Amino acid sequence: MSLKEKLLIDLKDAMKARDTVRKDTIQLIRSAILQIEKDKKITLGDDEITEVLARELKSRRDALSDIEKSGRADLKEKADKEIEIILGYMPRQLSRDELETIVREAIAETGALSLKDMGKVMKAVMPKVKGRADGNIVNDIVKGLLG
Repeated sequence: MSLKEKLLIDLKDAMKARDTVRKDTIQLIRSAILQIEKDKKITLGDDEITEVLARELKSRRDALSDIEKSGRADLKEKADKEIEIILGYMPRQLSRDELETIVREAIAETGALSLKDMGKVMKAVMPKVKGRADGNIVNDIVKGLLG
């Protein structure tokens, strides 16, 4: 079953269960997917849908820091639930140790020696971890290993 089919089935289930947070989150994801398909006149596969999910996840995580600063517990709880729902559709996220191994391999491949070579390393790492790791975490690991 494709991700798109799973999202549709889960949307129907959420509507039946009257789970508004789940329903709203899935609808937002589906609308983002449909908008891209409409704009580009293509049908997205699971890999492209994973990219959409990663963007939605990143926007939720970015908003979460602002929500925490505002002190609104209700909004924080809703954002946490949305993040959890989106993560349910994402491939398994890589652990920090797994990411460090990938980054070390990329450093060896590119011959990077200092922070000046960070762009080369990031360019080598990001396609390997696409949808399975947050770019900010990868960035921190690269800085730590090169710095």
